[in-house]
Amino acid sequence: MKYIAPRWLPGGQLQTIWPALYARRALGPRPEYRRERWDTPDGDFVDVDFLQDGVAPGGPRPLLVVFHGLEGSSRSHYSEAFADLARERGWACALPHFRGCSGEINRAPRAYHSGDHAEIGWMLQRLRATHTGPLMAVGVSLGGNALLRWAAEVGTDAARSADAVAAVCSPIDLAAGGLAIGRGFNRQVYTRMFMRTLVPKALQKLAQHPGLFDRQALLAARDLYAFDNVFTAPVHGYRNTEDYWLRASAKPLLHRIRLPALVVNARNDPFVPAASLPGAQEVGRHVTLWQPLQGGHVGFPRGRPPGHVRAMPDAVGGWLAEHAGAGLPPGGQSPHG
Repeated sequence: MKYIAPRWLPGGQLQTIWPALYARRALGPRPEYRRERWDTPDGDFVDVDFLQDGVAPGGPRPLLVVFHGLEGSSRSHYSEAFADLARERGWACALPHFRGCSGEINRAPRAYHSGDHAEIGWMLQRLRATHTGPLMAVGVSLGGNALLRWAAEVGTDAARSADAVAAVCSPIDLAAGGLAIGRGFNRQVYTRMFMRTLVPKALQKLAQHPGLFDRQALLAARDLYAFDNVFTAPVHGYRNTEDYWLRASAKPLLHRIRLPALVVNARNDPFVPAASLPGAQEVGRHVTLWQPLQGGHVGFPRGRPPGHVRAMPDAVGGWLAEHAGAGLPPGGQSPHG
């Protein structure tokens, strides 16, 4: 697999921001979804969007499951690009939302986090139970770390729920990623973007469950480190930010994965320092590393301005199909110029 960014869009920051805001997400019509609400075992709910492609549900065709990133959804640029790929290939596509990310706040005190592997496992088990064809799962950014954590935690049992998995631009070393996003340009742009939605959601949680955390400490938080210290870590069973970032990271557990897994990280990703990426000696034989020099954070633009974001889904989808027996020839190159 190879990727070279277009000359008109140099650098990791531009390759991150432009694709998210301006590049074409789909090469066909914008994907349309139908939504299902699933009741969770703990009395909460999650919303799952399914691609509406005119093909009857069920049957033996491949299913692509897409787990979004921090504060993402089925309408994120990468989600629509993967749905567009699925439609083009004749695959079914499911896009689960983590709790609170589907447009409606969830009921339980908990929200979601980078190490939420139990939720990933429950979703995949439910999808596998209703689908007879190959099941491929891709997680983007936070969703990818959680997906890899699930695969590592369950080991050989992962094959019962999925045939192949991929993580795209995931901060699998959460401490390195957390420090990177809290500095300089990243802090001024990306940190502020995430805090604009994370803080109001946390305050909604507090209104639902008074006393859940310190309101004044949350309002004083100016970065993800502080937010995680006040909300994410204690609400989800971690002592503090350091404990959360350490125990939720997938990188130390990659050697425990026992199904085909692709880990994609651009080496110019502003969120994920290249120095923190794993080497071949740190993963097991089931894990394939793809670390192109360019691409940014979930960008990978291709084509003339405004460009499109199908290059990465095409490459990742090709790898997944090859390793899941989904009938797509190997190669991983986007056919779209």
